[in-house]
Amino acid sequence: MKKNCIVAQSGGPTVAINASLAGVIDGVIKSEKFDKIYGSVHGIQGVLKNNFLDLTDSSELFIKELTYSPAMYLGSCRFKLPDMETGIDTYEAIFKTFADMNVGAFFYIGGNDSMDTVDKLSQYAKNKGIDILIAGVPKTIDNDLVVTDHTPGFGSAAKYIATSMREMAYDTYIYDIESVLIVEIMGRDAGWLTAASALARTEFSEAPHLIYLPETNFDEQKFIADIKELLPVKKNVIVAVSEGIHDAKGNYISATSAVADKFGHAQLSGTGKYLENLVSREIGVKVRSVEINVLQRSAAHMASKTDLEEAFLLGKMAVKFVEEGNSEFMTILTRTSNSPYQYEISHSPVTHIANKAKSVPREWINEAGNDVTEEMLTYLTPLVEGEIQLNYSNGLPSYPDISHLIP
Repeated sequence: MKKNCIVAQSGGPTVAINASLAGVIDGVIKSEKFDKIYGSVHGIQGVLKNNFLDLTDSSELFIKELTYSPAMYLGSCRFKLPDMETGIDTYEAIFKTFADMNVGAFFYIGGNDSMDTVDKLSQYAKNKGIDILIAGVPKTIDNDLVVTDHTPGFGSAAKYIATSMREMAYDTYIYDIESVLIVEIMGRDAGWLTAASALARTEFSEAPHLIYLPETNFDEQKFIADIKELLPVKKNVIVAVSEGIHDAKGNYISATSAVADKFGHAQLSGTGKYLENLVSREIGVKVRSVEINVLQRSAAHMASKTDLEEAFLLGKMAVKFVEEGNSEFMTILTRTSNSPYQYEISHSPVTHIANKAKSVPREWINEAGNDVTEEMLTYLTPLVEGEIQLNYSNGLPSYPDISHLIP
């Protein structure tokens, strides 16, 4: 008798995570190994609460619409599985549901914390001799998963950031007065998103003129000196900063302390505003700060076609690898060429990925720590390429019905 599958999504939303979901659904529907595919609503918590959608009869039209839709069709959670020694009841409940539903494979789409869940479920299944194959499918706008060249969601977020930065530059240049614009971009420990702002540059505009990432220590007085040096020749100075920039002692610039989430990650805010006040006090020119917070996470209108295509394939290939009997893995991308841009999809043990983070290489940041190098631009450029055609209704994008997520 054929087994069934469960797929779930977790962590923060992205433009591409539904494309990975579409890939998994498409792969299972076309599979000869599996019968039904169920979507767990709100991640692993949906398994614990028996909250599922039957996705088996998804049409080709729905799968296409899902591929081009923002955020998470199945909803999300930020639920950290306990250690097996102290939370055995949680694991027993999850695997009892798997058994009751005749589940042979579980697919979890998410970032670093989600891969922690994949790793823990995999270890439990192995320890108990349970024949359920468990696979992780990557996503995160932060691009901080190790082993893989990059993660779905990052390319579209990078495209949104670069576009927004370019448009803000146009807005800034209209005034013939000295000014400083500080743009705060998400990135607690890794500066990939902030680095992507460099794609905004054109043959006539060097904005952002300064870029600061958390991979290097941030010095406030050096920051002020950098701006003072540029103002006489640029007049309008535009700065990109990661929210997680910190001083040489490791203290975040945003605050003297930061509240941590359930996974122990600092929740930051206010970096741009702090620097705005610093520039106003130290230099006295017109200054404003803008925080690009959650906007790029669900900006499907600015999606990278490359990003969505890769996300779909990573989901679909996860099904193929499971069909071949593989488990305890995450699908990965390996770049084989920059020009032309080419890559291969394979898989890697999730235990080598979970709870690890990929930083921007120091050699991709200039010596002064206030810009990125040409190597970074070479890496970034193909990830934002390609446009998609959305369906519109009354002038606005039309996305799939998510009433199952609305109380």
